[in-house]
Amino acid sequence: METIRVDFNRPVPLGNEYEYIRQAIESGRISGDGGFTKKCHTFLESELGVNKALLTTSCTHALEMSAILLDIKPGDEVIIPDFTFVSTVNAFVLRGAKPIFLDVRADTLNLDESKLEAAITPRTKAIVPVHYAGVGCEMDSIMDIANRHHVAVVEDNAHGLFGKYKGKYLGTFGSLATQSFHETKNFSCGEGGALLINDPFLVERAEIIREKGTNRSRFFRGQVDKYTWVDIGSSYLPSDLLAAFLYAQFEQRERIQSHRKNVWDMYHAGLKDWAEKHGVQLPCIPEDREQAYHMFYMLLPTLDLRQRLIMHLRERGIYSVFHYLPLHLSDMGQGFGYKAGDCPVTERISDQLIRLPFYNDLTGSDQELVMDAIMEFKFQ
Repeated sequence: METIRVDFNRPVPLGNEYEYIRQAIESGRISGDGGFTKKCHTFLESELGVNKALLTTSCTHALEMSAILLDIKPGDEVIIPDFTFVSTVNAFVLRGAKPIFLDVRADTLNLDESKLEAAITPRTKAIVPVHYAGVGCEMDSIMDIANRHHVAVVEDNAHGLFGKYKGKYLGTFGSLATQSFHETKNFSCGEGGALLINDPFLVERAEIIREKGTNRSRFFRGQVDKYTWVDIGSSYLPSDLLAAFLYAQFEQRERIQSHRKNVWDMYHAGLKDWAEKHGVQLPCIPEDREQAYHMFYMLLPTLDLRQRLIMHLRERGIYSVFHYLPLHLSDMGQGFGYKAGDCPVTERISDQLIRLPFYNDLTGSDQELVMDAIMEFKFQ
């Protein structure tokens, strides 16, 4: 049996999580849109300056809500980076859209905006940039192209809460944006997400879709004397128990982000010379970005080296992982007509990338164990 010395991820209560869950239970209201859900909404709206924030059961469901809000239909096309989680594409394919996979940049691993305009057709309904590792995409170029072609932008900001592009928060550029509060994220409630709505004309319908297609939210505000079925929708509300846990995490925003910055900086400083010596690429953070400190990854020169390093660390009780596989090479991707060579950067980096342990109470001594083990690795 392997002895785990340093895990890849560990969810960590840091403040009032247990107390707030107790309060939620005692309130007698633990279903969706209770007191702590409203506190989370207010926090996100005030901190980010978005028009409306709505907690969801996952980032996946926030993406699905986005697809419904944009009236995605069979025959529509949605432009998506090839290097992302399946939820980004599934949300739109579920509505009948064809995914148009774009390759990513070799530096930030974000959607390659230089390929964007050529991918737009009269059928393009949305562009979904993913802020990989919490480092912002080239949003000036993306928004300029989208606006000129009258195409909606949905930011998949699962990695990027509180990251910035040119001083502006990620998730505040597109008509819509989505967040994740999965246990691997900076702020977590185990499973959860949020839809950020920057276009005020989408707020009322978003509330309806989130409430199973009913105008129940208007009923609770006293705007109608009864509620009824008025649109399509589903049950996207998380329990207030989850919101209680999440709000306690939000209260620790400065502590969490400060610690994660220290973890990221320690990895970068400790591995920079080693990486340069061995041809290993470390994360690229452009000068006009403020990253969210979501992860620390490295790109090894080859797939064989990446796999051997993962095993080398595992043998020492240190858990590291690779990340996304190219969507265009999946069974589903090939079903849409994609083939090997269509997104060469994604194909390469998917084979090279390794993510190091990173969580909210990772200690400096554990990081030293990780880095010492990496430096013991033999490239020959």
